[in-house]
Amino acid sequence: MADSNVRIPAEARDRLAEIAAAEGLSLRSYLARLAETLLTPAERAERAEKAQAVLREWNGYDPDEDERAELDAELDRRIAEAGAA
Repeated sequence: MADSNVRIPAEARDRLAEIAAAEGLSLRSYLARLAETLLTPAERAERAEKAQAVLREWNGYDPDEDERAELDAELDRRIAEAGAA
């Protein structure tokens, strides 16, 4: 595997190095492991599509765009409310 250089602020590098050390890893190993655990936008969209298909098959749940927007707004409101508490 070829190595790459990534320029980030020193504070971010130091924070990541501290987190890696606490887990007994080098910064290189920690970042490689982190990259393997995160999903790309395409992977997230694929998972969401599969989850929607399962819900549709299981209980007929299939909201249209307006319903999704309404549900997203309600979720945002509840999150904001919980954060204020």
